[in-house]
Amino acid sequence: MQTVILVIHLLLALGMIAVILVQRSEGGGLGIGGNSGGGGGGGGFGVMSSRGAANLLTRTTAILAGAFMITSIILALQSNSHTKPASILEQAPAASSSATTDAPAVTEPAEDTGPAAPTR
Repeated sequence: MQTVILVIHLLLALGMIAVILVQRSEGGGLGIGGNSGGGGGGGGFGVMSSRGAANLLTRTTAILAGAFMITSIILALQSNSHTKPASILEQAPAASSSATTDAPAVTEPAEDTGPAAPTR
């Protein structure tokens, strides 16, 4: 299920990139973009006017962006549900019990009976 949603997510991302790159730049504040010498009419030989195409591309971008956000949220929720929370306190006894089995045994020193007698 997660793979299917991930593939849909990637297709939505590619679709958004394509639709955004097709749109014409407005650039109103800097005086760039806008009309490309067409006089604003759009030529009259197309199926749609330039305003109609811009509205279609804007709607398509909004729909793709909404679907992209929904798939992002679904993928985030699915990735969160696969991990179970682990407490540090629950891991501590397991770490200390393995340390006692791997550690070498500590031997008590023999009782000290005093200085050793010299041998001849």
